[in-house]
Amino acid sequence: MHRVETAESYQLSGVKGSNQSGIRAHNERLLLTILRQGGPMAKADIARSTGLSAQTVSNIMRSLEDDGLIVKGEPQRGRVGQPSIPISLAEDGAFFWGMKIGRRSTELVLINFLGKVIASAHRTYRYPTPEDTVQFARKSVTRIVNTLTSVQREKIAGFGIAMPFQIWRWAREINVAPETMSAWRTFDVAEALEDICGCPVFLENDASAACGAELVFGDATLPRDFLYFYVGYFIGGGVSLGGRLFTGPTGNAGAIGPMPVMDQAGQPTQLLEAASLSCLEREVQAAHGDSESLWASTESWNVPEDVLRDWVNTTANGLSQAIVSALSIIDFEAILIDGWMPVSLRASLVAATRDKLETANMTGLNKPQIREGSIGPDARALGAASLPLSHRFLLDSRASV
Repeated sequence: MHRVETAESYQLSGVKGSNQSGIRAHNERLLLTILRQGGPMAKADIARSTGLSAQTVSNIMRSLEDDGLIVKGEPQRGRVGQPSIPISLAEDGAFFWGMKIGRRSTELVLINFLGKVIASAHRTYRYPTPEDTVQFARKSVTRIVNTLTSVQREKIAGFGIAMPFQIWRWAREINVAPETMSAWRTFDVAEALEDICGCPVFLENDASAACGAELVFGDATLPRDFLYFYVGYFIGGGVSLGGRLFTGPTGNAGAIGPMPVMDQAGQPTQLLEAASLSCLEREVQAAHGDSESLWASTESWNVPEDVLRDWVNTTANGLSQAIVSALSIIDFEAILIDGWMPVSLRASLVAATRDKLETANMTGLNKPQIREGSIGPDARALGAASLPLSHRFLLDSRASV
């Protein structure tokens, strides 16, 4: 069984291949990484990007094509000389499970080699238990596998899990008795799910996994150094340094939830108490609204506009303070904000956060870009699925310092 506590990312500035015969695997991963980041490329462009000889690139391409991982496109004419043939990743080259285990919901996805979700399952609950999680995984995996062809089943390459570390410690915060969550303390979720799926299993903190999804599947124009916020039941974060996910020695870097901020009344609190969906849930319940709609789907929210407006204002206030504090430690080029919310609400939150920063005291600090995340509500599940993909097929640029 494989346990990883960092996702991998691939910003390849300055990375080159080698023509030595002993590192074929490295060169194959390099080529697959280049194609994932840059899209279809001709053989000559690949050779220039990697520093490999044309012969070496041809040999790698032949091997990857035989393995069904890349495909050749139609010849592109219009230039002097021979028409170029674009090489791209094969959509059905491999498949990966990704499972997000959250405080109010669990989501399972199966993605193809391009990162497209081809099947999914979702359930909500008052709180998660190991028994229910395993039962949901077993039923969902069985149902989805039965829809696949025998060839697709053989190409499933791994299972990634994204969940809050030490989830049992959050019982009081989700208003349940501590003993209700205590079973998680000794439960080996990776081992249990490996027995179900029969493939290598990888584990990552949920917010870090979401940040990793941006690095593997996200916007190619993303700066190399950024701070990532994912607004879920509790807000979490991730840190990218030099284009690589940085999780620190215990895997907990970017845990911005406990960061001290001031609430709207000027009283000290933690960011998770000022900028989480748990806050919105309480406000919806106070307004006698349908709080369960928050967790079923981001497309079916039934929340009064005034409640949403107040939550955006409060959340942006907390985020702006957290951003200023973070910038005093690391000169981030960009701040990304994503979460389990409708796309339109995310846009409003990003705009409100920009406005709050305009009036913040940023003396001595450089103002970063404030951007929307490019993955959306599924970032944690996709980040989980990116773990086996990265481990098996991409360059190992995992940050371990």
